[in-house]
Order: sequence, then C-alpha cells, then structure tokens
Amino acid sequence: MNAPHKIFNKDTKLNVAATDKNTANASRVEFQRSPKQEAAIERWRGDESADPNSAASPIRAESAPSEAKAPSSPSVAPARKRLHGRTRQLVTAGLVLALGAAGWAGKYYWTVGRFIVSTDDAYVRADNTTLAAKIPGYISSILVDDNSQVRAGDVIATIDDGDYKLAVDSARDKVATQQATVERIGRQITAQEANVAQAKAQLASAEAGKTRAQLEFARQQALQSKDFASRQTLEQAQANRDQAVAAVQSAQAAIDSAEANVAVLKAQQQEAARTLDELKTALAKAERDLSFATIRAPVDGVIGNRAMRVGDYVQTGQRLASLVPLTDVYVDANFKETQLAHLRPGQPVSVKVDAMDGEAVDGVVESISPASGSVFSLLPPDNATGNFTKIVQRLPVRIRVAPDVASQGKLRPGMSVIANVNTKPGAAASIPLINRFATLPHPQQISRQGE
Repeated sequence: MNAPHKIFNKDTKLNVAATDKNTANASRVEFQRSPKQEAAIERWRGDESADPNSAASPIRAESAPSEAKAPSSPSVAPARKRLHGRTRQLVTAGLVLALGAAGWAGKYYWTVGRFIVSTDDAYVRADNTTLAAKIPGYISSILVDDNSQVRAGDVIATIDDGDYKLAVDSARDKVATQQATVERIGRQITAQEANVAQAKAQLASAEAGKTRAQLEFARQQALQSKDFASRQTLEQAQANRDQAVAAVQSAQAAIDSAEANVAVLKAQQQEAARTLDELKTALAKAERDLSFATIRAPVDGVIGNRAMRVGDYVQTGQRLASLVPLTDVYVDANFKETQLAHLRPGQPVSVKVDAMDGEAVDGVVESISPASGSVFSLLPPDNATGNFTKIVQRLPVRIRVAPDVASQGKLRPGMSVIANVNTKPGAAASIPLINRFATLPHPQQISRQGE
C-alpha cells in the first residue's frame, strides 16, 4: 500500500489514503466536504483530464513528486531548439541594426554633423516701437485693446484736443491779421509812388519857371545896362529867378522824400511779410500739435504692454504702449567666441523653436556683432585690476528667418530657440541675404563728394 498523499488547495486541505493500483477503484473514503471543497476538487479533476502532464496544478505537483522528475516527452527537445534558433535570429538582427545605425551616424557626422555649430542661448527678437505722447493732456479715448493687430496709420488713442484747437484758431487769426497788414502796406507803397510822380511833375514845373525867370532876369539886366529899364524892375527879375531856383530845389527834395518813403514802406512790407511767415510757422506748429492729439501706429504690428487708460494725464514723452512688428522678427543667437571661427554671413541656419514643439525654421546668418555683450553693458568689466579668471565670452549673431514664417506671427519676441548653423563650405541658404542699407553711399564716398 502506498503512503498517503496530502492534497492542498486554496480552499481545502484533504488527507486521502490511497490504496495500491489493484484496490484503488474499490476503496473509497467518505467524509463530509463543503461546497467550496467540492468545486476545488472538480476544477482539479478537470485540469488533470485536460493535460495530465501539466505542471500548472499545485495538487498535481505535490501529489506526484516522483512524476515531476520523470523524463520529459520527446516534443520538448525540438521546442527548445526552435527557441534557441529564434533567439539567435533576434540577436543577429539587433547587431545588424546597431551596425547600420552606427554607420549612418558616422556618415552623418562626417558629411554634416561636424560642420554644425549649435547653441541654445538664442532668443527671438523684434524692433519694438514705443508709443509715447508728443503733447501733454488727458487721454480721451483708446481705440485698441491689448494684443490687438493694427496697421500703419491706425488710430491708437486720442488726447483731449480742445486747447490745441483754440491755439490753432488763434494762430490762424493772427496770420489773417498780419496778411491784412502786408496788403495795407502794399497799398501805401502804391500811394507813395504816386506822390513820387507828383513831386517829379512839380520839379518839371519848377524848372520851367526857373528858365523863364532866368530869361526875364537876363533881359532886364540888358535893358538896365542901356538905361531902358528901372533898377527896380531888374531887382524884381533877380528875385523871381532866385525863387524859381529855390522852387526847383524844393521839388527835387520832395521827390527824394517821396522815394525815401517808398523805400521805408517797402521795408515795412518786408518786415510784415517776415512776421507773417513767423505767424504761419506758429500756425503750422499749432496744427502739428493738434495732430499729435491723435496717436497713430507708425508700423504694422501688435499692441502690447499698454500703460494708458481713459482719463489719464500724460506728459510729453511718456510711454503709452509698445508696438511689436511680428512680421519682421529675427533671432539673436549668443555663440561662444570659440564657435565663431567658421561663422560667416549668408550661411544657412536651422532654428528649432521650443514653443512650436521643436519645429525647424529656416534662417540665414545676417550679421555678427562687432563686440561681445559685456562690452556694451552699463559697467563693462575691467580685467586689468585684481585676480583674473578667463571666461569664455559670447557674441550675438543676428539670424534672419524666412519671411513666410515671420508673416505667420507664430514667432514672438522672447521665445527660446536652438540655432544650428551649417558652416560647411558651399552650403547655400534657402533665404537670400538682403542688405537693407545697400543703397546708402559709403561714408568715404560722401567725404569725397564733399571735397
């Protein structure tokens, strides 16, 4: 008789005495079982009937320890061979892929990678315009909101223009008054020129009287020499002659006076005309100040950092808002001085924008700063005193992005980007390098023209 076997299960713990193989079917052990025990035995019996050689059943594994050591079936060896072959195939495929990736990486580095100069110290910039008040006054209206798109010439805000309208009206009235003064002096000149003509006519009359008086004096003098006329008559003729000469001189003096008055009136007219010009300038200034009461956008852009409200009193030069031209943004990349050996304007750049999920944007190197950022700082360093520690400096490099990308308005000043410059000889950028100041003459040419 075989030794008793212990049967363990999750819900049951049974001790069943089994007889030998000849009396196994005749022996029965009767005892009371719970429903859970019955269900567990049924599940065990089902597993045994489905796969007698399976080692998944804990009851089978414990009830037949001798059977666990039995030799495996003949089908186990081919399965192991197939498993080993599949493993070798996977390892071989992995090695091939690794060698291919390494080869591709080496080729990329040799043809492209070693020419790439990269930095993450790069940011999007724009030439922001600060809107400020040109005249003092109260803000009467604001026609834009924060972050709103505006066009060049659009009205941003208005300042109370009542006082400036009064100034324009006063200047216009002064101009009209002075214009009337100029016209009055012109008429006086005309009248004085008529007086000059009258004086000249009187001079002609006086000269005629002088001639007649001289002839009469000569005739009376001849008669007196022959005692044909009295001495009284001769003296009267001499007096008439002297009066005629004096009349001629008086007429000549009248002409000179009239002409001098004409000259004075013309000078007064010129002075009045100059005063009129000054008043017209004052009128233009008043009208200009009135126009400054309407604040307009100088360029296309987006309104930001608005610092004005309706009713605020603003002074001349006070900042009101900022205007950001998003269609003309660029990138300032701060490269180390050790990276600038092969950087040249016109080289292609790949700009990865963090805010666009690393999307690459084409660009071109436009210019390189003439000095490092520390040179332009408020307090530039002075390394001639004290101990010295060498620090690698950075120089800003201006990168111009593609116009079609800038026009989309996705790039905003202040965004962080990663700039990768391709310094490979012969590498051409997809964006043409445009010199915006190419039409301006060189300073040497200007000096030569002056000479």
